This record gives sequence, C-alpha cells and structure tokens, in this order.
Amino acid sequence: MQDLHQPLIDRIYEWVDPSLELSLAASGAKVSLLISDDQATVNIVLTYPSGGAVESLRHFTNQLLESALPHLTLSVNVSHKIIVSDKAKQGNSLDNIKHLIAITSGKGGVGKSTTALNIALALQYEGASVGILDADIYGPSLPMMLGVSEQQRPEVKEQKFFMPIEALGLQTMSMGYLVTEKTPMVWRGPMVSGALTQIINQTLWPELDYLIIDMPPGTGDIHLTLSQQIPVSGSVVVTTPQDLALLDAKKGIEMFRKVDVPCLGVIENMSTHICSQCSHEEAIFGEGGGEAIASEYDVSLLGSIPLSFDLRKGLDHGQPIMAVLPEGSLSMQYRQIALKLAIRLQLEGQSATATIPDITITDD
Repeated sequence: MQDLHQPLIDRIYEWVDPSLELSLAASGAKVSLLISDDQATVNIVLTYPSGGAVESLRHFTNQLLESALPHLTLSVNVSHKIIVSDKAKQGNSLDNIKHLIAITSGKGGVGKSTTALNIALALQYEGASVGILDADIYGPSLPMMLGVSEQQRPEVKEQKFFMPIEALGLQTMSMGYLVTEKTPMVWRGPMVSGALTQIINQTLWPELDYLIIDMPPGTGDIHLTLSQQIPVSGSVVVTTPQDLALLDAKKGIEMFRKVDVPCLGVIENMSTHICSQCSHEEAIFGEGGGEAIASEYDVSLLGSIPLSFDLRKGLDHGQPIMAVLPEGSLSMQYRQIALKLAIRLQLEGQSATATIPDITITDD
C-alpha cells in the first residue's frame, strides 16, 4: 500500500516555491498522507514562513489528489515550523527566540536600518513571530521609523526587566526608548558594549521565530560583544554598489567569519534610481557590486533594492513600506529577501539527515 502511494508523495515534494525557486524536498519540508475510510488528508509542514505561497501549494496538492484519488474526500493542511538554531539551545536569557539575525554594514548611510525593519515586517507578513532590536546605541532610529511616541517608555517588570514595546505587530526594543533625541550618547567603547548587553539580557522577549538585530555600522566593540555573548544564528551585510561601501562590506563579512558567525547573504541597497518623471532607470552608484562581493565570498545575493522616494518618506512618518503597501512591488522584493534569508537559516542548520517521505495509511 505504501509503494502504491509513494509516487504521489514524491510529486508533492517536487512542488517549487515560486518566490524561492526551491522545491519542498530541497527545503527540508515534511509531508504526510493519511487515508482512512473515504478521507485522504495531506499535512505539509514547511521549515520557513511562506504565507504568500500557501494557496499555490494547497491548490497544486488538491489537483494532484483529485486526479490520483478521485473517490476520496480531500483535505490539505499547510503550516510551518521554524527549526530552532543549535546556538539558541544554550540555556540563556534568549531561550524564547529561535533565531537571532544581525543586520550589519561596514559603513553608515547605506540604508541598513531601513532594510532591517522592512525584513522584520516581511517575515511577519509571511506568518512568522518577529522582534527587532535596535542595537545602534549612538544613533537609534527605530522609534521614529515605527512611529512610536517620544513619551512612550518600556514597562519595567520586577524592577529589573524591560518589556518590549509592540509596534506594527513587532516586538521591539531600542535605546531610543530610554533616552530622548536631545540626549547625546557620549560613551566610550566598554560603556556602549555594557549598555547593549544590558538591553539584550534584561528584555523579556516573548516566544519569537526571529529577532532581527539592527547593528551599528562598522566592525567595533559592539559587534565583538554581540558575537561573543549572544547566540547569533547568522549575519546579513547591507551595502551599496559604490566602491567605498563594498570595501567596508568586505570587512564586515571577514569580521563575522572570524568570530564564527555565518554570513547568510548580501543585500545591495540603492542599486538603481528610477526617474519619477520618465521611469528611466540608472545605476548612479555603480552596478554589479553586490553580486561581485557575494561571488567573492561565496554567499548569496539576497536581493537588490532601488532608491525610492516613497520608501524614505514613509519611514520619516513612521510608515514603513512593508506595513503600508505589503503587496506593492518594493514590498514584494523585501518579502523575497526575507524568504531567502529564512531558507538560508534553515539550510545552514540542516543536519545531514535527509528528509524522508512519511506515509501513514490505515483502512478502518
């Protein structure tokens, strides 16, 4: 009986996610089939959040079952289960978080914080539970980008723990919640590292699939503190096509490699400018830089984001593009990047054990 239905299960594993161009089998998904009396039930568990592709997968599976098992009542269930990073199983204060992802850049001004926030919102839109930590102690920008009032402060629990502030569905924490924009952060390196460690370890995060960490630019004390004291699953380097930015991005990749934090990919920001009057597209900062650095270091180019007036304007008013226009063309690019990032995490942590089709058949 199992051999009879094995080809059907194999065909389901061949389905390819249109956003990732990746099959269920390659992604490590789990498929099970239960046949009982006149009912056939397929349960598909994805290893990454992919809310946008669920209907496509369900439709594909339904058509397959209707053709192969026309005499049965059909049911197709699709869900996802994020696999916990091995680094997260260390018995620390971040046990509720499955993956910590550092979004970094070698230099400032490349749109790192914008990218971090929209990736967090994209992962949430696809069905994941997500938090974001603004680790830029000197220049925290998260409260403004989220539209959080200057007067809002984190709730303190048991006189020693911060409760994250929920904004746009995200669990968030930032030094910007603890100081005003007029408070200058004139701190030396050890003070900065200590502040970051305190914020991370004294924040009571709920259960999260992903915590996005918006790092400050550069490769200094904060980055070393993060990599040495926090179970980071991987890093993402944001750059522009400009030669100077690419040079600094290389330093970021090298630094994380030296502290054994895998680079999950590169994002090229400000890749092109599209004229609002004539729609002419021009690579004003150069072109091909992100692809070149990804190739040099054998990492993925997760995506390229163009310059956008709407993107900048929205953030200035606390309305990030992913929250306002999640189905827009720019948001679709962030969603693709987020899914690629999620699957890179899955593949990084995937053990050598291959996914074996699980078929359960009973005749009552």
